[in-house]
Amino acid sequence: MNAVYTKTQGQYLSFIYYYTKTHCCPPAEADFITYFKLASSSIHQMIIWLERKGFISRIPGQGRSIALLLNKADLPDLD
Repeated sequence: MNAVYTKTQGQYLSFIYYYTKTHCCPPAEADFITYFKLASSSIHQMIIWLERKGFISRIPGQGRSIALLLNKADLPDLD
């Protein structure tokens, strides 16, 4: 799959991949806030957008339920 996303969106996707690999569980929105230093509303909107585009799946209302639907090869390096 050749995923089409912006640089910022790619960073979110890579963060999900590396966070999950390192911590053996997906990141919570608070983890995104800490890493990207953005408001929770901005983080939440990006997560919703990534889900709508089919890059991730999640269970609304359930913490740490984000699942990446792309392969490592489809992701950029994490800055």
